[in-house]
Amino acid sequence: MTGHIFETYKHDFERDGFVMMQDALTAQQVQDMNAQLREWVDESRNYKKNYGRIADGRPRFDVEPTSHSPETPALRRISAPIEVSDVYLDVMRNNAALDLTAHIFSPNIKLHATKINLKLPGSGTAVKYHQDFPFEPHSNDDVMTVLFFLDDVTLDNGPLEVVPGSHKGAIHSLWQDGVFTGAVDAGIEADVRAGALKCTGKAGDACLMHSRLLHGSLPNMTDAARCLYIVTYVAEDAIALDRNPIPHKYDGEVVRGHYTGRVRSTSFEMEMPEYPKEASFFGQQSKVG
Repeated sequence: MTGHIFETYKHDFERDGFVMMQDALTAQQVQDMNAQLREWVDESRNYKKNYGRIADGRPRFDVEPTSHSPETPALRRISAPIEVSDVYLDVMRNNAALDLTAHIFSPNIKLHATKINLKLPGSGTAVKYHQDFPFEPHSNDDVMTVLFFLDDVTLDNGPLEVVPGSHKGAIHSLWQDGVFTGAVDAGIEADVRAGALKCTGKAGDACLMHSRLLHGSLPNMTDAARCLYIVTYVAEDAIALDRNPIPHKYDGEVVRGHYTGRVRSTSFEMEMPEYPKEASFFGQQSKVG
C-alpha cells in the first residue's frame, strides 16, 4: 500500500479511534486460519466445559456454558492461539495491519496478546461495552487492538460496535459495586450506544482500534459463523503496568522495528484491573448485575 493511503488511515484513526482496513490478510492466510479454526471447533464437540491450558493454568478453550453441545458447538474464545498454531503465529508477524500500526504509532512495535473470539450460530455470545486499556494498562496508551475478520461480518451476525472519538475521553471504570465486571456502567452504555457504528466487512479485512475506544457487540443472529482473530500490538516503549491477562511465551516480541530499552509515560488515572480467574473476560462480564 502507498504512503498516501497509510496517511489517510492514520488521520482517520487519530480522529475516530479506529479505522477499517480492507485486505489486511491475504486470501491464503484467511483460508489457512479458517481450516485450523474448523479443527478446533470440531474438537470442542468432545468437551462439556472449558479445556486446554495456557501459561497461568487457566483453560485455553472457553465454551459458552449454557448453549455448548456436540450438536451445536459454542466455542467462544481461544486464548494465545499462536502457542498452538504456526499459522496464527505467522499471521501475527506478517500482515498489512501490523505495517499500518507501525506507521500510526512508531516504527518500533511489540506483541502483547492474541486470542480468537467466536460467535457461532446459536451460541448467544454478546460483548458488553468496555475499553481494552483498563484490562491491559501500559505506561502510555499507544496500544492497538487489531480485529481480523475470519468471516464476512454483516449487520446481523454480531458486528463490532464502536463509539467514534471515545478514545479521547475518560477511561471508564470496569468495577461495579466492588466487582470487576469487565464492562462499563449500564448507564454509560445506554448513553453511547445510539452513537455507535457497526463495523462490517469481508473476510480478510480488519478493524484497527485504539485501546481506549468504547466498544461492544450483540449476539450473532444468523446461521453462519462470525469469528475474529484479535491481536494486541503496543509501541515498544509502552511498558505494561500489570500482568498480561493472556500470558504466553511470545509476550514482548518486537515484531516491527527494534528494541530501544526506553520507556515513555503519559499522564492518566485509572483503577487497576483484577487478574482474571475465569477462562476469559466473558466470565468476568457474566458478573454484571
